[in-house]
Amino acid sequence: MKKIEAIIKPFKLDEVKDALNEIGIQGMTVTEVKGFGRQKGHTELYRGAEYVVDFIPKIKIEVVTSDALAQKVVSAIEKSAKTGKIGDGKIFVYTIEDVIRIRTGERGESAV
Repeated sequence: MKKIEAIIKPFKLDEVKDALNEIGIQGMTVTEVKGFGRQKGHTELYRGAEYVVDFIPKIKIEVVTSDALAQKVVSAIEKSAKTGKIGDGKIFVYTIEDVIRIRTGERGESAV
């Protein structure tokens, strides 16, 4: 099994969610996060005062799926989250050793 973690621009969330639904992904975890990469933040003007915004709002999506579906998930996220501009985000893929559904005790892929 694989865990796919994607950091994307907030306005792309609906497109990514729809793309994942189309390939059969039924569950995901979404978190509002802040951070920076090469974008490095930016300066803004508020009531005449200039201030630096170091951390940019992003969305983190986490999906656990079978090894067979992992590449489809990555491709769907990549296509739907891409704007072609700096700050589009990153996708991380991790190997998952085991999953346990707390309610039923199921383990492995059946617990996903």
